[in-house]
Amino acid sequence: MTSRQDFENLDAKDPLAPLRDLFDLPGGLIYLDGNSLGAMPKTTTARLQQVIQEEWGRDLIQSWNKAGWMELPRRVGDKIARLVGAGPGEVVVADSTSVNLFKVLSAALRIVKEDQPGRCVILSERSNFPADLYIAESLAREQGLHLERVEADEISSRLNDQVAVLLLTQVNYHSGRLHDMAALTRAAHRVGALAVWDLAHSAGGLPVNLMGDGSAEEAVDFAVGCGYKFLNGGPGAPAFVWAHPRYVDRSWQPLSGWLGHAAPFEFTPDYRPAPGIGRYLCGTPPVLSLAALECGVDTLLATEALGGLSALREKSVALTEAFIQLVEDRCAGYGLSLVTPREAHQRGSQVSFAHPEGGYPISQALQARGVIGDFRAPDILRFGFTPLYTRHVDVWDAVAALRAVLETGEWHEARFFKRGQVT
Repeated sequence: MTSRQDFENLDAKDPLAPLRDLFDLPGGLIYLDGNSLGAMPKTTTARLQQVIQEEWGRDLIQSWNKAGWMELPRRVGDKIARLVGAGPGEVVVADSTSVNLFKVLSAALRIVKEDQPGRCVILSERSNFPADLYIAESLAREQGLHLERVEADEISSRLNDQVAVLLLTQVNYHSGRLHDMAALTRAAHRVGALAVWDLAHSAGGLPVNLMGDGSAEEAVDFAVGCGYKFLNGGPGAPAFVWAHPRYVDRSWQPLSGWLGHAAPFEFTPDYRPAPGIGRYLCGTPPVLSLAALECGVDTLLATEALGGLSALREKSVALTEAFIQLVEDRCAGYGLSLVTPREAHQRGSQVSFAHPEGGYPISQALQARGVIGDFRAPDILRFGFTPLYTRHVDVWDAVAALRAVLETGEWHEARFFKRGQVT
């Protein structure tokens, strides 16, 4: 593919092209940051107006029953379950990814302590998302355990009979590397450890199968995920949580809030956990956020009539492959080096390039030209590709803008070095 027309031709044949119309995308921008904050579905505004004006404004407190507010965590959870290989009634939406990770990691550690006392290590990737490492470090300190951080290629070799839990994010936020979840879960189980996975950068961006091949060896033990990235739920959207049926009733999670009670409206002074995944609920559902998240999840479910998540993945691979090739062909000699794995099966729906001097100012100069990616310290230019609305021609135009930024040297301008609170 050597011309913009070639990319336009790919868009003309794209079976997922109609899904772009589900989103309210601003004109004049190429949005390559859906791995950080998904674009807004067109249905979201009307749905939130309905909740505000009719359900809250008119029906007030009656809407907990009349509009089914109390069922939103489970209803949206069931929809997410279809995207991650879980069954009905196995996923609930609640709290943030970090809070849910605290819940499931605590439960996993308690189970290991009961079944295999003496295991003392939480094993994770050195470049795992810092928030996950912070939660793990906090629990390790509290319980007298050790958090061991290793490089991605060392994970399998460092699994041994001292490891209680393997904690990983399926797609690394920094590099875009896609871990083989089934293989690493098998490796953890082989040494008697449990496997806890964060799906923040994979759910909605590629097919996820928490149950693996259906065997106990390959099925994940616990998982959490984010609602505002590829699920398009809006800024700060609540997260989701899943526990394997064999473990879901084994223990209390530590945040035993009233909605995780078996009968919350009995208002008993003692806690009795709800059966199943309901015990991982905690406080009152954030109704407005859940309504917006449901709109976002519905955009993913719309793929079911157009080839499903396998078609989504096929387009993701094509977009990232083309982006890598074009950057390396058209931006050679300007200091960029590929950080994301070159092999498609090891890559999520993002591409990261490092630049020794100008990662941040280059990202800002690109934004000034209407190409929205982001920066991750210390030197990473990160680009997310959301197949629901990213076009092939966007890849061509984004690389053209990147080449112009590098070729003119405009990223050296002082204004592009000024950092906001969020990078």
